[in-house]
Amino acid sequence: MKVSIAGAAVMLAVAAVFATPGFVGTGSAAAACDPGTRIDASTANGAKRRFEAAGYRNVRVIKKGCDNYWHGMGAKNGTEGRIVLAPSGEVLPEND
Repeated sequence: MKVSIAGAAVMLAVAAVFATPGFVGTGSAAAACDPGTRIDASTANGAKRRFEAAGYRNVRVIKKGCDNYWHGMGAKNGTEGRIVLAPSGEVLPEND
C-alpha cells in the first residue's frame, strides 16, 4: 500500500489524538473521565451528522473528550484536517 506524505501526516495526527490522555473512543466517555464529570448523551453518529451538516465530507469521528467535545477528521473546500464539535453544536477546524 502506497501512502502519500499528506496521507502519512493525517495518520500521524490521528495516532496523536488516540494517544492523548483524557480522550476516549466513540464509546462511553465516562470510563476515562474524572469522577463527577457530566457526560452528555451525544453519539458518534450524531456528531458525524453535525459535521456533515456544516459542509464537511469524508468525516471520520475519532473521539469524544470528557469535556463533551467530539473530535474528528474531515474535508471541506478541498482541504482535509482535524475538526471539533462543541457541546453547543458549533463545528470548527481544530487547532493544535
